[in-house]
Amino acid sequence: MTRKNLGRVTLAALPFVLVLLIDLTLYAGIKDRLPDRLAVHFDAGGSANGYTSFSSYLLYTLPSLPVLGALWAFIAVKGRLHGRADRWFIGGGFAVAAFLGYLLIAVLFVNVDVPDGGSAGFPLWHIAVALAAAALAGALGALLSRLVPLPEDPRYPDPATRERLVLADGEVAAWGRGIGAWWAPVAVLVLLAAGVTVGREQSWFIGAPLILFALVTGTFCRPHVTVDRRGLTVSGLLPRPRVRVPLERMEGADSRAVNALAEYGGWGYRIRPERSGVITRSGEAIVVSLTSGREFAVTVGDSATGAALLNTLLDRQRAGR
Repeated sequence: MTRKNLGRVTLAALPFVLVLLIDLTLYAGIKDRLPDRLAVHFDAGGSANGYTSFSSYLLYTLPSLPVLGALWAFIAVKGRLHGRADRWFIGGGFAVAAFLGYLLIAVLFVNVDVPDGGSAGFPLWHIAVALAAAALAGALGALLSRLVPLPEDPRYPDPATRERLVLADGEVAAWGRGIGAWWAPVAVLVLLAAGVTVGREQSWFIGAPLILFALVTGTFCRPHVTVDRRGLTVSGLLPRPRVRVPLERMEGADSRAVNALAEYGGWGYRIRPERSGVITRSGEAIVVSLTSGREFAVTVGDSATGAALLNTLLDRQRAGR
């Protein structure tokens, strides 16, 4: 495990370990004042309606913290989270640990000095305190995540090792390829049919927007990707609308496989917290690292050639040629 990954594992597991130690310390101070039969489940009014033995409570609740800590540490390294997503994840771990840890020990405290066979109550203000603790801990976790380097991600090579195309001085090159998807024309036809049917049978006020949306979507039925001295352009059948990423906004380009659903939440023009792209399928794509820290991806065949040309054009621009 690298030093960077070790740092992420430590930070991800830290809140669960700390909360476990705090809960165990508090438990040690009150264990002699707890009954053998604990109230552990409460109705909406805070009255106890479920009980368990003291040993069973410890057996089923305390292991939840280290198990969650191990899960958070595993995802921190293997989940390939970056930027804002990573900060939200680490902050979420701190929030979950604080919320769960508070409730676990609060249940024990409401049973303190309750006689065996007695009925403990759970004041609902404990929920508010648990939520407040979670919010504060989450903010702290997000802040601390900025201090630890992100884990190494094999999908993103060293910029110096990115592929380039060899071009002679003064030689001009461009690359283009279509990225049509079989389902796009089908979707357009379905929208058109729905718009016409709704317009004729019910109201053109509803049907017309569907038809208009189908026509706009139709212009992107057969998108085309172009790489040239202007950067990366994704266009449809008409000059507009189009998506263009100029060289000035790029750090570099890579060719790699993307998962449409897992990474972008679906197909089409997608916008996610740390990335955006024109995604027509899962598979190879040109993935551009932007100067803003975000990514832009477009799924297209022969993506290695397109990415290599972008890197060559970037080198030329930086060299002032």
